[in-house]
This record gives sequence, C-alpha cells and structure tokens, in this order.
Amino acid sequence: MTFSQRLGERAQAVEQRLDHMLVAARLGQPPERLVAAMRHAVLGSGKRFRPFLVLESAALMGVPVEDALDTAAAVELLHCYSLVHDDLPAMDDDDLRRGRPTVHRAFDEATAILAGDGLLTLAFEVLAGEAARRGPEIVVALVAGLARAAGVGGMVGGQQLDLDAEAQRGLGLGDIYRIQALKTGALIRFSAEAGAILAAGGADDRAALGTYGEALGLAFQISDDLLDVEGDAAAVGKATGKDAAVGKATYVSLLGVGGARHVLSDVTDEALAALDRFGSRADVLRAAVRFVAERDR
Repeated sequence: MTFSQRLGERAQAVEQRLDHMLVAARLGQPPERLVAAMRHAVLGSGKRFRPFLVLESAALMGVPVEDALDTAAAVELLHCYSLVHDDLPAMDDDDLRRGRPTVHRAFDEATAILAGDGLLTLAFEVLAGEAARRGPEIVVALVAGLARAAGVGGMVGGQQLDLDAEAQRGLGLGDIYRIQALKTGALIRFSAEAGAILAAGGADDRAALGTYGEALGLAFQISDDLLDVEGDAAAVGKATGKDAAVGKATYVSLLGVGGARHVLSDVTDEALAALDRFGSRADVLRAAVRFVAERDR
C-alpha cells in the first residue's frame, strides 16, 4: 500500500466516524440548520492529516486503529472548528475552504460562529466518552493535552499573534517560529503524541513523538507558506497569494523561496531523526514527513 492509499484509507475511517457523530439524534436534537453547518464544515473533504497522525502514532505504540478512532475524530472536530472561525470576516476573511464555500458563506456569519463553537465543545465530549473504555487517567491526559494545544498557549494564542503580525513590521525568524509553533504546530504535536498517551506509554516515547510532531508542524506551515506563493488555488482548495497581499511575515517573505526550502529541509531532517528510536516501526510516520515536504495542496 502506498502512503497516499494509507492516508486515504485512514481518512475514510475517520470520515465514517465523524458522519456517525454528526447526526441530530446523537447531538441532542439541536436546530437542523446548526447541524447542517457543522456537517458542512467537517464532512466530505480534507486530508484528515491530524487524525492520521493520531491513528499512526497509536499503531506505532500498539493501539488498534478502532481504539484510537474517537481520539482522531475529536482532533479533527477541533481542527475544523478552528478553520470555520479562521475563515470569518473578522479573521482571515476567506470565501473558499477545501474547494467549497466557507461556512459563513454557505450559511451566515452567526451560524458559522455557533457551528465552530459546537465542534469545539463536541471534541471534548467525544474524548470524555472514552473514559469507560480507556480509563480516567488516559482521558484526563488526552483532554488536558488537546486543551493545551488548542488554547491560549497553543493554537488560539498563535492565531492572535498571527493577526497582530499583520500590523507589524520588522518581525524576525524567531517571531515567525513562535507564531507557527503555536498556531499550526501545537495541534500537530499533540496529534503525534496522542498515540503514546492512548497506550499509556513512557515519557521517552511521548517526548520523541512530541519532538517529531513539533518539527513536522513547522514543516507543514513552511510548506503552506510555499503553497501560498507557488500553489494553484484550484489544487490547494483555497485562495493563494493572500500572505503577500496583506504583507504578512512568513519564512518565504523573510528568506525567499530558496531559503524557506532550506529551512524546510532542515526541519524535515529533525522530524526524521526523532523517530530513530522506533526503527522500522515508524516508517509510515517517516513517509508522512516526506508527504508534508512535497505536498501540492
């Protein structure tokens, strides 16, 4: 099986679980329009890369895919909430996401805000439901880890720094690294660590997967910055050229395309080195690094 086939297979499994979750009868019969907006935000598209990392890090640690699916789905619910809110007019003001109208365009701005709120809280409800199967200590670690990655010390804080940066000049590489480590990297790091948490693995395994995830998250963001400059909007599934249009500082704007690719190569090597302790068992996670570095969408 090729990496693309494995990614697609995992995405299909996550899609089926998400589809099962996002049904009005299972959500306490909320307004149909709200459920429709949540389903629009989540279903039918997306690489499901973060849940893929959850499933593959779990497999690496000996946890069956079925036992990691709810955690993977929770990560994707939270990720999709962040996309809905990031796309809002007050934030990045995007009309297209994953090749389709953004939620506030397909519905309306207020419904998009509520749909994002619903997805965020549902993510933690899903994790809490794992207590009977995984045990309370593991669930507490999952909830705490995801909340930390998503909150003010992670994704939300990174988004604020990213918005602030649009009005600033003279940002350096250290500033850009901090923004991206929080905005993009924190959730990817948690996704990679989740397998060790689910397996109640040792601190060394979790640290190694965390280092891998941190480097992979930076590689993902640099790749995203390169796509904003070089990518085709139809292939990428969202508008390109927006970073330069607003004067946003990125690795590409500071270092040029060649310099950004050099940093991408360095962090790719760092991610791969973090997996050395796992030997050939981590080959799928190694392939994920190459996928991120070479992606065109």
